[in-house]
Amino acid sequence: MPPEPHNYMAPMRDGVRLATTVRPPTGSDGPWPAILVRTPYGRDTVFDWQMERLASYGYVTVVQDTRGRFDSEGESVVFAADGWGEKQDGYDTVEWVASQPWCEGRVGMLGVSALGITQYLAAGSAPPHLSCCHVGIASADSYRHSTFQGGGYRKSLLERWLADNRFDTQRQVEEIRRHRLYDDLWAAADLPARAGHVSVPILHYGGWYDCFAQGTLDAFVALQHSGGPGARGRQRLIMGPWPHGMAKDFGEAHLPDDVLTPPHIDPLEWFDRHLKGQETGADSVAPVHYYTIGDVTDPRAGANRWRQADDWPVPCVYASMFLGSDGLLRGKRAAEGDPVRIVSNPVDPVPTMGGANLFLGKGPYDQRPIERRGDVVTFTSDPLAEPLEVTGRVRAHVYLSSSAVDADICVRLCDVRLDGRSLLVCDGICRARYREGFDKAVLLDPGQIAKLDVDLWSTSYVFNPGHRIRLTVSGSNYPRFDTNPHTGEDSPHVAVGVPATHLIHTCGDRASHLHLPVASG
Repeated sequence: MPPEPHNYMAPMRDGVRLATTVRPPTGSDGPWPAILVRTPYGRDTVFDWQMERLASYGYVTVVQDTRGRFDSEGESVVFAADGWGEKQDGYDTVEWVASQPWCEGRVGMLGVSALGITQYLAAGSAPPHLSCCHVGIASADSYRHSTFQGGGYRKSLLERWLADNRFDTQRQVEEIRRHRLYDDLWAAADLPARAGHVSVPILHYGGWYDCFAQGTLDAFVALQHSGGPGARGRQRLIMGPWPHGMAKDFGEAHLPDDVLTPPHIDPLEWFDRHLKGQETGADSVAPVHYYTIGDVTDPRAGANRWRQADDWPVPCVYASMFLGSDGLLRGKRAAEGDPVRIVSNPVDPVPTMGGANLFLGKGPYDQRPIERRGDVVTFTSDPLAEPLEVTGRVRAHVYLSSSAVDADICVRLCDVRLDGRSLLVCDGICRARYREGFDKAVLLDPGQIAKLDVDLWSTSYVFNPGHRIRLTVSGSNYPRFDTNPHTGEDSPHVAVGVPATHLIHTCGDRASHLHLPVASG
């Protein structure tokens, strides 16, 4: 039986006390290095086999309810007190743990999702006694990764999470709308912009279909290349083919068993190296491991396997594929051609079908049901003669004119299989008013052409011979993203939406195109 836990009320700098449970390890005398978990979900949900395993190897485990949650005092403010703002609960807790007689002064942090977000925020506040972190499937930038991807409001993810966890949803959503532009509120939860203040090694892991996938990648890249002393060059990245949590069967994906056994992800290996100074091999392995996916029924292209690299992104050559007025996707731009017309009606939005979601269907769903809609247009390549590996960040550059002063352009990249299924690989959105940056709104001039850069986030995917590449474009993707009312207001809750006609331009210097990172290494 594990030793009995001890409960504390750890004091924060403003006098608020946070409920904290401490379990000493089995069979050894302290003080010990500490593993800290900070959670909004309740301390009792955290003590699992992983924590017991760490305790059996000589770590004192510490679990804390975040501010205003469960047994902790204070007002629940959804991560606002966990970073480097006026309140710094992550910093204060790390230093409180390190000062206790049962801790020998070194503190590591552990956890996934919200428990990973609290780690990123604590690391950005730079507590002196934080030694390392082990972060899974987490957002590193609350604005770009969690709330306003591509300027589109992530309605389902945010509102469902707030409601399911009994936050004051209306109040929180109203606060978000008051801070629709990127401002100081969001800067206080933007770890990549704070990279130079971080001084610890972090193991980051995520999945291509995770709702925070790009957050994992952006955090690794920022800290590996621009982190402070102790962080730069000491990060590790593991990207699997997973949704929000490790899985091999999700959406229409049925992947090999080895997706569940990523290399060098073990927290014990990481903590033994960075908290105990043991030679575990953590410093000798490649810093990046990633899983390349593809059609599991056809092994010819060499997909569906773990790979390693010295850095991220891996070497690639960017290839452009141009959207044709005839619905084809080609390697050359057309000299002339008519624009492609989309009518978008916020009252009847295009439904979400899979993708990097938290609560909606996750992963690669067949998109043919929405591709048959009149408000969706598709652009499809000829069958591929050779396999094509896309590894890195995918973007679409769309030249748009509209009858409205604002528009959403939603883009999906799909793999058209030999059986005709159009399986989603990755997708993204651009809200036109934020095409020049998230810190300002610039409305469209109706009828005038504007360039929209649609970020589809990242993947590592092989399109097999005989398959076709498809790009699907629409004016909505609901309820993954809120609809655009097209009126100049930024939310349908403020104004009744009206239909709008968008034109996608396809020729000359204003030829819309897909920008693919084709692997070259």
